[in-house]
Amino acid sequence: MRRIFVLLLLAATGAWAQTDTLSNKLSVQLHFLTHGETCGGGLPRSDGGGAQSSAEDRSNFLLGRTRLIVDYERTGLQAHAVIQNSAVWGSSGNTALKLYEGWVRMSAANGLFAQVGRVALAYDDERIIGPNDFATAALSHDVLRVGYEGHGHQLHGILAYNQNGANVYSGTYYDNGAQYYKTMQTVWYHYDVPRFPLGASLLFMNIGQQAGSPDSKYNPPSTEYQQMYGGYVNYHPKYLTLEGSYYRQSGKVVNSIMDAAPIKAWMASVKATVKPSDSYGMELGYDYLSGDDYVPVTYGGDLGLPRHEEEGGFAPLFGSRTKFYGIMDYFYESAYINGFTPGLQNAFIGLFGKPTSRLSCRGTYHYLAVATELHDLNRTLGHSIDLQASYRFTKDISLKAGYTLMYGTETMDRLKQGNTSKSARWGWFSLVVSPSLFTTKW
Repeated sequence: MRRIFVLLLLAATGAWAQTDTLSNKLSVQLHFLTHGETCGGGLPRSDGGGAQSSAEDRSNFLLGRTRLIVDYERTGLQAHAVIQNSAVWGSSGNTALKLYEGWVRMSAANGLFAQVGRVALAYDDERIIGPNDFATAALSHDVLRVGYEGHGHQLHGILAYNQNGANVYSGTYYDNGAQYYKTMQTVWYHYDVPRFPLGASLLFMNIGQQAGSPDSKYNPPSTEYQQMYGGYVNYHPKYLTLEGSYYRQSGKVVNSIMDAAPIKAWMASVKATVKPSDSYGMELGYDYLSGDDYVPVTYGGDLGLPRHEEEGGFAPLFGSRTKFYGIMDYFYESAYINGFTPGLQNAFIGLFGKPTSRLSCRGTYHYLAVATELHDLNRTLGHSIDLQASYRFTKDISLKAGYTLMYGTETMDRLKQGNTSKSARWGWFSLVVSPSLFTTKW
């Protein structure tokens, strides 16, 4: 794969050398996000010192995120930088800044390109790779990305190699970094059929995770690799959009004790969206994510195995989870007891519309169940209703709000292990202000 990347770069060198011009464009933008949440019920939370809140305790907080966005562009060259501060109001983290994105992209006239830096990656419907921007801190990757785009074809190759620091003697051991993986190699290919509303993608990822301990004789450091591969299809005639995806995971996955276990997992999804006009529409679909084998025990005891000989639970990796499995992100943000992953079945139906040109509304119902067969429990986890609305005051000022109701079952209570409420309530709002400070050309 690395040889292919080098050949692409060499092939494009001559073309890039001929595309320099004196036409330059610079733009600067500010992005302000003020986000508030209120919730009650659901899972008990730890305060960091061992104490846990009651499941019925209500929590409230406000969070602010500020981004300074700078873009530069000329023929054959783009540069993009995003400086970000994200912290809860009143926390000491308000003085912390980070580079959310910072990359340069060199393009050739023949469609070849090379991009290097910190990038917010997004592919297809963002189920496997996406920025997950609703999490406010969002997700980005330090990568080299090269490829070709043209004539309906897109081919991307991505390389990442993560370290905690430039330590000559111990810098090869990677732990507690910004990303949970040490190395990553990805190939993505997409094709849009000419004069026909059909697009299809293929994805292959090889992800290396740090295992072992740097000071252990019995469990020495090693890099364990897992593979993700599959595809995505989108058929979109005038009023209808049909989407489908299928992915598998294999290789080895590193668990919490820095040991590795084989993984064999898969997922599939289908979705149909009908939009007769710009004013209203409907969507429905079904997601299936595989899970671990179930070990039944008495209520109040341990559930599942702390360490499975083979992992069967599918992991969405870098996907924008709130887009698919309920905006509360109840199943892949918070773990089940003892690392048990029962998988997920998500059948949903939603309505959306624009009562006015400035107001957009959406309501979605989710039926949620585990994928694993439970010998002494019903598979149904519960039901969730997501309500969302967005109002645009001006082109750069908008207000978004939502409310979620989760009705859990005894199965939810058992699998999340104790003191969970049978229902959860969550409300939120986001005020977004994105003024463009200036744009200049020379």
